This record gives sequence, structure tokens and C-alpha cells, in this order.
Amino acid sequence: MGNVTSVKAKFFEPQGVSAALVSASAAATTLVIADGGPYGNLTETITLTSSDDNSGNDFTITGTDGNGDAQTEVLTGPNAGAVNSANKYLTITSIVSDGAIATDIQAGILGTGDLTGTVFAGRTRIRGLTGTSKASAGNVVFKNTSITGTSLLTIPLTGAVSSMDPYVPDNGVLFKAGAYVNLTAADVTGITVYYDG
Repeated sequence: MGNVTSVKAKFFEPQGVSAALVSASAAATTLVIADGGPYGNLTETITLTSSDDNSGNDFTITGTDGNGDAQTEVLTGPNAGAVNSANKYLTITSIVSDGAIATDIQAGILGTGDLTGTVFAGRTRIRGLTGTSKASAGNVVFKNTSITGTSLLTIPLTGAVSSMDPYVPDNGVLFKAGAYVNLTAADVTGITVYYDG
């Protein structure tokens, strides 16, 4: 990869809690997906909320993970409250109950915790980033190969609300098998990543 390439930008923004973002409240066994993602270009925990007991139902969530690979999970329904998926999802294709729903149920995103996203799925260089940190110390970490791959670039956050514009070497940081970002919703308002693409 030469030093002079086509630089692109991608914005990553934690969305915050939204109990009905994915599907509005309804009593259908197949929830109508209103927003299938991606949610700020980051993975999210999916929540199911109901005012009644739907714990006798299993809900199959189908979508993609932070690498863009298909994933499916079976989640026991909520009992007059909310339940959260074990997996995090970049997109949602469907949420289907295995039986009749006792009362209206809605699907949303938890909006907290560790989040991941794909900067570029092939060979690339991270050229820089800008953004705003929150009043929580942490790191923005870029990994090679997958969201669980080897960390090649870590940007520390000071724990203060401030602009982020860290120095990245002039030739950027090479990611031979794709660049993936890991951050925490409590640490970052949003970041724009500049990369070869």
C-alpha cells in the first residue's frame, strides 16, 4: 500500500438508551423492525421491554455482530420489565417470538457499556481521528483482524470533557487485516476516524 491513498472518514457515536428504537410496542409474534441499525456504526445490546409477563416466550434475535458476521440468539422474554441480549449487534434483521405475546412488547438498545465497530474490513491505515471525550477515563482501542483481534493503536482518554485530536504518525498505523474500533459509551461522545479505503 503506497503512502498516497484515498483517505476516507467514518463517524462512530454511542446512541444512549432507547427502549423502542428497534421496534415499537406491539403484540405481534414477529416484531416489526423500525430501525435495524447500524446504531452510530457501533454494536449495541438489544433490550426487550414489556409491562406484562412474557417470560414463557423465547425470542429469537437475528442480526450481525461487530465484524459484520451473522449471529442469532434466543432470549427469554421479560416479566413486567426488561431483558438484555447477551450478544451485541451491529444490525438487526428480525426478532420473533416462539408463541403468542401476553401484551405489547418493544425492542430497543441498552446504549451503555463496551461498544465495537468496523472502520474498514480490509487492509488499511488509520491516518488520524477527531472527536469529543466524556468525563470518564478510558481508552479508544483499534484492533487488527476483528473486534477481538490484536490491539495496534490505543488512544488514552484523560477523564475530562475535551476535544480529541491525537497525533498519529504521518504514514498512519497499518492494519493488515482490517481495522476495528473498541470504545466505551461512557467515555466518548463521538469520534471520526480517518483511514485508507
